Amino acid sequence: MESRHLFTFLTVVETGSFTRAAQKLDYAQSSITAQIQTLEQELNTPLFDRINKKILLTDAGRRLLPYAQDIARMHDMAKEIVRSSDEPGGTLNIGAPESLAASRLPGIIREFRNRYPNVRIILRPGNCLELKEMVRRGELDIVFTLLPEEQQQDLHMEMLVEERMTLIAPVEHPLVQKQTVQPEDLRQETILHTETGCLYRALFEQHLNRHGIFTDPSLEFWSIEAIKQCVMAGLGLSFLPLMTVRSELEEGKLAALAWNDENQRVCTQMVYHLKKWQSPSFTAFVELARAHAIGWREELTAIR
Repeated sequence: MESRHLFTFLTVVETGSFTRAAQKLDYAQSSITAQIQTLEQELNTPLFDRINKKILLTDAGRRLLPYAQDIARMHDMAKEIVRSSDEPGGTLNIGAPESLAASRLPGIIREFRNRYPNVRIILRPGNCLELKEMVRRGELDIVFTLLPEEQQQDLHMEMLVEERMTLIAPVEHPLVQKQTVQPEDLRQETILHTETGCLYRALFEQHLNRHGIFTDPSLEFWSIEAIKQCVMAGLGLSFLPLMTVRSELEEGKLAALAWNDENQRVCTQMVYHLKKWQSPSFTAFVELARAHAIGWREELTAIR
């Protein structure tokens, strides 16, 4: 069984298409088809179903996938070990949702680049659950997520800081004057939501639902910056991590309502695969993230 056939198999799985796999690997599509057919003949079983122009893994393909991923990781590890020295170098593929990419990671990346200019960093934004799966598949080295504290057998999930949440409003909104804002106060309010699948949105909606408050699900934004601008313009309220709106609150562009966020908080977590080889650049980035997290926790303690 040739490793290049397994890499081609993984690329087809990743891209969901023989055509896109050929483009990514710079092969002719016929070569992709031939390699997959050779692999299927060697294993004596089909690995993909072709249904309505879609490529789907068969049961045998799903069983092969984790072993192919392990082989790919070992292959990358072997190359890194041969090439590496004690000085960090190479490429780090980092993933984070927009809120963390804009608020938590810039300081880490700036300091890391100043210390280790020979390391190339690729930052990929995405949904927390999708990013976690990309780490599992070996497509990303480290991801930062906003999820409840948890542990999984194949992933290292390290809680860096529990994030404070805030319900923001235009500075002239009547609820700004209330000493305590209750779910009932939001019954007639327009809520500007982050995208479906965002955990802190789900926690906020569940809290409102328990009090009989159901918001309009059609008001959904993919950009936190767009949400902040719309709130400033008086289009509604929004529930966001404090870290994403702190500067606007300090500058008086937005107001934080007196909202109890205690049961609606999430944690910024650092996630990587337990089988990931920890190169000098990987280790340096992880250690720097931990150092910055100490400062984040101290800031939040001061706010409380």
